[in-house]
Amino acid sequence: MSPQRKLLLLGTFVHSKTQQTLDIFHSAGIAVDARGKIAAIERDAPDLGEAKARLLTKLGWDEAEVDVTQAADGQFFFPGFIDTHIHAPQYANAGIFGKSSLLDWLETYTFPLEASLADLAKARRVYARCIRRTLSHGTTTATYFATLDVAATNLLADLCLSMGQRAFVGRVCMDRAETSPAYYRDASAEASLEATRRTIEHVRRIDPGFDVVSPILTPRFAPSCTREVMAGLARIHRETGLPIQTHVSENAGEIQLVARLFPEASSYTDVYRRLGLLTPRTVLAHAVHLSEDEADAIAGQGAKVSHCPCSNTSLTSGAARVRWMWDKGIDVGLGTDVSGGYSPSILEAARQAAMVSRHVAMNIQIPPDDDAAAAEEKTKEKERVKLTVEEVLYLATRGGAKCVGLEDKVGAFEVGMEWDAQLVALSNVNDDGELPDDAAAANDDDGGDDDGFVDVFGWESWGDRVAKWLYNGDDRNTKKVWVKGRLVHRRR
Repeated sequence: MSPQRKLLLLGTFVHSKTQQTLDIFHSAGIAVDARGKIAAIERDAPDLGEAKARLLTKLGWDEAEVDVTQAADGQFFFPGFIDTHIHAPQYANAGIFGKSSLLDWLETYTFPLEASLADLAKARRVYARCIRRTLSHGTTTATYFATLDVAATNLLADLCLSMGQRAFVGRVCMDRAETSPAYYRDASAEASLEATRRTIEHVRRIDPGFDVVSPILTPRFAPSCTREVMAGLARIHRETGLPIQTHVSENAGEIQLVARLFPEASSYTDVYRRLGLLTPRTVLAHAVHLSEDEADAIAGQGAKVSHCPCSNTSLTSGAARVRWMWDKGIDVGLGTDVSGGYSPSILEAARQAAMVSRHVAMNIQIPPDDDAAAAEEKTKEKERVKLTVEEVLYLATRGGAKCVGLEDKVGAFEVGMEWDAQLVALSNVNDDGELPDDAAAANDDDGGDDDGFVDVFGWESWGDRVAKWLYNGDDRNTKKVWVKGRLVHRRR
């Protein structure tokens, strides 16, 4: 790979300052060094030329050695999205979930597809397309479940590294005979743990510092794993410090199954706690039906939650309560959960999160008028549980970074962080109500033909423009994507 060039990015920048606040700054510049790290930020210069000059002078850089990207009018830079829960092998089934509930869906659609990817030619087709598609939607970091097959899992890690997507790649462990099909399960706990170690060593060989691709320990979910394999994965975690990903409390039937299989545990979450898998480096997907005690345990152990609103709706699992989890002190990010979720877009997941929060609000009952104080309190609660534009974009970036332990590296624009970012373009409508002549352009990869459905008329505030992008945007708005300073996707 050729040496990476330094970058200057000029224009408008938007990122989350806090859960509730977007930081938007114009006529600005960001300098990225050859390691892909933000070396300097120049905010609110009189114009872009001055922002560029100040950065070059401050850093002593020769402009001939720097690649410059200047955002056009109406474009802005935004941090790359972080998908905290996605099943790469299931990408081929995106949009196929039939009329199933979770457990039926796994047996009917998911296990057969995953098992078939032991065919590496087939796995390459699915994985390459999944990575390319998620990058095109601005996903710079993906936390992937792979399959049981070691070679196919290693292939996914290889492709992520070569295509430039930051990724956590986990070989799925599932060794319980009564809940895993005979054609798709580990032969024993020992075999499962040995296969997991082989994938770890492979990733260590291709990316020794786990700078871009990292292994992640992946017990599929408690019902598919024996106590022995989960305790063994906990030992590997203690030895290596590697992160952990799994599912929790997604579906009522699943919770009942866990209670039957693990009668010694007080809850689904308690299974993981007892076996050493509830840690500050654990990402728990879904968490739809948590009890108060479970939420307190997750917060107390510092474990994280991946909110997957599209999947939770598609499989009729339920509506997770993000505000409640935040109030409990739990860090939350967003997951697409492809293919339980039909879309590989974290922007779609963010707007679904906003919508699901409104369904949570609609389920809050207001007491009769004769109890005015209680009615007022419930009315305030009803408003408060709804997530704002700012909050769901936080979930998509900084929140996700916290979930996967990268909050000091990615998710925002700060000196010392790495340049994982996307250039977003919105459609400017001229005085005649038409798009400019050059608004239609070909997509390098996919043959797209315009800037999508986000129409900007010029009188909107920047906050309103970002809201329009959240609710109407798609991959056509994502023109360039960088990971660690490397351009990994371009759409004209």
